[in-house]
Amino acid sequence: MTERPQPAASADDADWWRNAVIYQVYLRSFADSDGDGIGDLEGVRAHLPYLRDLGVDALWFTPWYSSPMADGGYDVADYRSIDPAFGTLSQAEALIGEARRLGIRTIVDIVPNHVSEQHPWFQEALACPPGSPERERFWFRPGRGPDQDEEPTGWTSNFGGPTWTRTKNPDGTAGEWYLHLFAPAQPDLNWNHPEVRAEHEAVLRFWLDRGAAGVRIDSAALLIKDPVLPEVGADLRPGEHPYEDRDELHEIYASWRAIVDSYPDTRVLVGELWLPDAQRFARYLRSDELHTAFNFDFLACPWDAARLRSSIEATLRAHAPVAAPATWVLSNHDVTRPVTRYGRADTSFSFAAKRPATVTDLVLGRRRARAAALLAMALPGALYIYQGDELGLPEVEDIPASQLADPMHFRSGGVDPGRDGCRVPLPWSGARPPFGFSPEGARPWLPQPSSWRELTAEVQAADPASTLSLYRSALAVRARDPALRNGSLTWLPGSPEVLAFRRADDFACMVNLSPELQELPADVDLILTSTAFDGRWLPPDTAVWLRL
Repeated sequence: MTERPQPAASADDADWWRNAVIYQVYLRSFADSDGDGIGDLEGVRAHLPYLRDLGVDALWFTPWYSSPMADGGYDVADYRSIDPAFGTLSQAEALIGEARRLGIRTIVDIVPNHVSEQHPWFQEALACPPGSPERERFWFRPGRGPDQDEEPTGWTSNFGGPTWTRTKNPDGTAGEWYLHLFAPAQPDLNWNHPEVRAEHEAVLRFWLDRGAAGVRIDSAALLIKDPVLPEVGADLRPGEHPYEDRDELHEIYASWRAIVDSYPDTRVLVGELWLPDAQRFARYLRSDELHTAFNFDFLACPWDAARLRSSIEATLRAHAPVAAPATWVLSNHDVTRPVTRYGRADTSFSFAAKRPATVTDLVLGRRRARAAALLAMALPGALYIYQGDELGLPEVEDIPASQLADPMHFRSGGVDPGRDGCRVPLPWSGARPPFGFSPEGARPWLPQPSSWRELTAEVQAADPASTLSLYRSALAVRARDPALRNGSLTWLPGSPEVLAFRRADDFACMVNLSPELQELPADVDLILTSTAFDGRWLPPDTAVWLRL
């Protein structure tokens, strides 16, 4: 029987976040309690024992606020209420409390860069004339050209297409343009405005007062814009980009850090920072700013020993001067699932190149994903697990076009497949859809493949060789082994196609990324392996944990 892990972080541990295992809940796709095909808060509460047994220390919920759902909830209409599809505020408070009693903290998702077009502030702005105070909370500008019918800038949206949409005046004539770095339904806030800053500080306190152990900050590097709104130049120096990684951001996060530090127990700030410059990235992790930030370089790495080692070394090197822990993540609700990604000819990830592959070897992909999981769990720092990765779920790439919901797909003119393929509802039990996600007979909001009957949590819990059993066993070791909680990392000599390192004095991890068998060192004991083997020769695409 799989050993039940104990949470690595105790309830009164001030440094719980430094090596926590944080499980990302994409609420719409986790578990549906009422049969409407959409996951909800009560569905999560019913599965808290599953999450406890998995061995996680915290849950990160993607936005659960009232929203028109133009972008999966990242278009927030009200930061202080729960969307009715998910439940109620009282249910959220009960979930936070019940999870904490099981030793699991809750991290909520704050979306500060933009709001929904249905947010009261934006509706007020649309109803007011140009130059009004209500419009100063956003980025309204006249267009260029003699008829002002050209966009104010040539910036490109993160979702593809333009970043400006033109409004209409009350008399039906064309009006000003407003900025949206994402979809038109997500107008950007003006963070140079004191009311915007004060409102988000109040929202932060609102959720901390309800027991949240921290917040994940969406698009954390994009808040501040150069008020001149210049074009994006080709040779920009650090801090000169018109809307990304501007130096003024640090003042905002210092003020947020002062708020979270005012609470008696440790609350954390986690930034979503897609920054290629390691030194610029580390500046956000100084002791008076964010606690941690997502490590997207590691996530995007191909299945290549040299590239992975370089990413690990660069990450640890960047974090060392600011004494911040690294974070390790293999996927999330925006990227192709590892089982699919690692089964392709191109095993890296980038949004620009995200396309369905003509050939995907899911057997190879799952083998590599299991090895990658042991690698990530053995590294020093915090670990993030996206829901369903512990089941070895693949990307779903044949969702009917009529059921796709992601704006990335539509804004690209259908070129980008979008992100729905990694957001398909989880399979819990049973031999046919909805696989226990919804009550029998209900239709989930995205279709589940019939082949997932072999991947349900129920099936895998009874199979000691399953991916779920591997995750449970590895997290149990990680929770109790001092070397994995506190030990430094030292690389071990060997083949350049093998990642081998020691944690503390007696724990080692080896990952064979070569096409050949690799001999293990003598006088070692096997703790855990991603793939069964004879104990002496490590097969390709396999990871092993060793006691030296």
